[in-house]
Amino acid sequence: MKKALSALLLLACLLTVNTVRAQELQCEVRVNSNKVEGSDKTIYQNLQTSLYEFINNTKFTEINFRQAEKIECSMLVDVLSRDNDNFSAEISLALRRPVFKSNYSTPLFNYIDRKFYFEYTEGVPLDFNPNNFISNLTSTIGFYVYVFLGLDFDSFSPYGGDPFFAIAETIANAAPQEAGSDNGWSSTGRQNRATLISDINNQSYRPLRQFLYDYHRNGLDIMAEKPEMGREAILSAINSLQAVYERNSMCYFLQLLIESKRDEIIQVFSQGDMKIRTEASKVMKAIDPSQSSRYDAMLQNKG
Repeated sequence: MKKALSALLLLACLLTVNTVRAQELQCEVRVNSNKVEGSDKTIYQNLQTSLYEFINNTKFTEINFRQAEKIECSMLVDVLSRDNDNFSAEISLALRRPVFKSNYSTPLFNYIDRKFYFEYTEGVPLDFNPNNFISNLTSTIGFYVYVFLGLDFDSFSPYGGDPFFAIAETIANAAPQEAGSDNGWSSTGRQNRATLISDINNQSYRPLRQFLYDYHRNGLDIMAEKPEMGREAILSAINSLQAVYERNSMCYFLQLLIESKRDEIIQVFSQGDMKIRTEASKVMKAIDPSQSSRYDAMLQNKG
């Protein structure tokens, strides 16, 4: 099974990107240009096609994925301005994972990168190498592809995403790190790619990655047959979030996990044993205080 492959073997083969074997992603790609003046939309249509083909046709690993195993995700590029071949945009990213014995797909990652600046020239191929910075367009997209891979594999096997996160960090380190720059790669501030991958690979925050496995594999995946056992596993998993919160409430990766899972956690604990629901509500209010009132919904159903 793809999730159980050795991380060491994966790392040895992942750094060569090719288009020979069965590809990993099933990604919906859209480019929105409604905020940009001008009637000629051809370049945006071509950009959407180029990005779609790059993401869905490039082979990012040496692993063969069956069609049913392909990772479901979406990327929406919202172009804010254009100056010839230079674009300023935001990119909305969503990663989903199927839940065992259900028709439900759970959100693994929902995020808007508001610092997406790139050059795009029609007719010029999109080249990518994880070891070398070629363009901000392909490096940014490639970075998030490997983050997607890492999160997905972590949710099926403890720390199964190690090799993918290592490559995402390689991409981030190869990108321009100009002092004082706000290009999305600089470590200035907290909300950027450099901080995200640093948090993911930080040993102090490793419980966040264990959370991905415990929450999904030990929790959601068994709820179809053993709902109460699943809720207990999810409660245990969110307790690990609290441990990291108490260590550093500003951890960026923690904040993104909470934002991605908030609505689902509320839904999961809107039913079942009231004692477990009460404890889950207490934990979530502690680690997500700005949204504290929303967790009252977990206790409204008395049945």
